[in-house]
Amino acid sequence: MRKGMVLVFAMLAVFAVASYAEAEEFYVYKDKSSADNHFIPSGWMGDYGDLKISDQCTTESHSGTTSIEVTYSAKKSQGNGWGGVYWQSAENNWGTKDSGYDLSDFNKLVFMAKGKKGGEIITTIKVGGIIRGANDETVEFADTTSVEYGPVRLTKEWQEYSINLANKDLSYVNGGFSLILNADQAGGHQTFYIDDIHYAFEEDLERADSGVNFPFYVYADINSLDNHFIPSGWMPATAARDIRMDTAWKNEPFSGETCIKAGYKNTSGTRWAGIYWQQPANNWGSIPNAGFNLQGATKVTFWAKGEKGNELVNEFKVGGIVSGEFIDSDSVSIGPIQLTKEWKQYEMDLRGRDLSYVIGGFGWATNIDVNDPEGITFFIDEIKYENE
Repeated sequence: MRKGMVLVFAMLAVFAVASYAEAEEFYVYKDKSSADNHFIPSGWMGDYGDLKISDQCTTESHSGTTSIEVTYSAKKSQGNGWGGVYWQSAENNWGTKDSGYDLSDFNKLVFMAKGKKGGEIITTIKVGGIIRGANDETVEFADTTSVEYGPVRLTKEWQEYSINLANKDLSYVNGGFSLILNADQAGGHQTFYIDDIHYAFEEDLERADSGVNFPFYVYADINSLDNHFIPSGWMPATAARDIRMDTAWKNEPFSGETCIKAGYKNTSGTRWAGIYWQQPANNWGSIPNAGFNLQGATKVTFWAKGEKGNELVNEFKVGGIVSGEFIDSDSVSIGPIQLTKEWKQYEMDLRGRDLSYVIGGFGWATNIDVNDPEGITFFIDEIKYENE
């Protein structure tokens, strides 16, 4: 199905009208086989096996005769916990082909969306952002902008969504539209529909405020729209053998309906393991313009407890990803922390810290030398940045 769909989009791209700069709207998707369509849904990412996309759904459409149907199983088929797809200016163009569009005459991207049942969550919608290669190499034909929007909880009725691109450099756009879905946030299988994806111009549209509001959550509840960062940074390479984590644990959370259950056992022989919540997923400092500006936050607070009591977590951490070109602006940690069997709040003091660029929103690490050889289980809840 994907090969046929890519071929159709590629043919449309070849015959597309060249005078788009003078058009009032520039479409990513208008209708199946429309000559106004641009970009190709070929840039599969993460757990691509969890995603199915049909551009010819006839049972649901906002206008015309078709829409795009997206089905996401959230099974973590490739072990990433997230999946996504880019609509690219040329098939599989990750910055190696000079096929991007100059969209400087537009200042917003608009699309219609609805869920099959209502309540479905799109974690991130993105414009641009294809800037580095798969191996963190510089690419010759990089996007000139990277803008993210979301998360979005869909309703059962068609709703219009708009991404503000005022004052963004749209002189070269290869990644015209992107969807990213988080398995934990989705909470299971979901189907939704998208239609009428297009760039437009709005007179007097002001630049979007890039500030954040506090409290700024890393984790509030499993499918909360307040959640930020993705628990994707497993450390070291053997960590997947040693760590078991359930971000939807429902047995006695501190607040809400769920908490995070973490288990560690030295199965691999590495003797230590940990995990980072990253922005975006798997970002070890290779992605530009990705971090949150959290200046103004004075502390990070979270609640934690052990299954039995006396479990020891060597370190809880904020920031500290320093291996790439676009690294965290600072690092703060506490530990070792010996947990009790009851919920207890812990705090990291952020006063005087440079929080202008945060990609490692939260993390923990421990080792077997200070814990039960049979392993430990502990719980975390309500992870948030505050400015009080």
